[in-house]
Amino acid sequence: MTRETLRQVLNSTDRRSGRLFAFTIQFLILVSLVSFSLDTLPDLSDRTHEMLGVLEIVTVAIFTLEYGLRLAVAENKRKFIFSFYGLVDLLAILPFYVAAVDLRAIRIFRLLRLVRILKLFKYNQAVKRFNRALSLAKEELTLFGFVAAIMLYLSAVGIYYFEHAAQPDQFKSVFHSLWWAVTTLTTVGYGDAYPITAGGKVFTCVVLMVGLGIIAVPTGLLASALSQAREEETDETDE
Repeated sequence: MTRETLRQVLNSTDRRSGRLFAFTIQFLILVSLVSFSLDTLPDLSDRTHEMLGVLEIVTVAIFTLEYGLRLAVAENKRKFIFSFYGLVDLLAILPFYVAAVDLRAIRIFRLLRLVRILKLFKYNQAVKRFNRALSLAKEELTLFGFVAAIMLYLSAVGIYYFEHAAQPDQFKSVFHSLWWAVTTLTTVGYGDAYPITAGGKVFTCVVLMVGLGIIAVPTGLLASALSQAREEETDETDE
């Protein structure tokens, strides 16, 4: 098999062999994800752990071979290594060899390759449209991110001053108060830390109102940008 033929098999579904290879790899990715999830279940027998371990070795061996072949046929090897798919492929197998953090769950991102390989035009257009929307709203989102970070810090400082004396265990410092600030500004409110003083309750109401804006503003910015991106796409089609 020539290098060009191998590249076609790995990166294209125009041939039957390419389609078979693509679906086989995607199936193995799903198998490895299910295996990883099963391995987290408590009280599994030693036999089950052993079988899951063997399955992991087999799938990693195949993924490693695939990565090596993709690297071998890549015209620009450096570009492939540092590309999104190249990094995902590498991170999906590297922890197995270096015994570092378990990143097997990241393999789910490899399913995105199927969208590109099968040339699903509608989904590609949606991705391009979303990228265009992020580009249009980049400055606003960046500015809003800085404002949100400032509000997060001020919320942690505020609740610390209001509640530290009454609840020294819950609000030991500004850093400890950051967890309350995050859950309150995002309007999640787990209830594990809450104010009991009158000032703290009033301050919490203010933070909650600000939190509604923090969630609504970026949503509105992205919705507006997506609408503009779709209009631009329609204009280009009409031309």
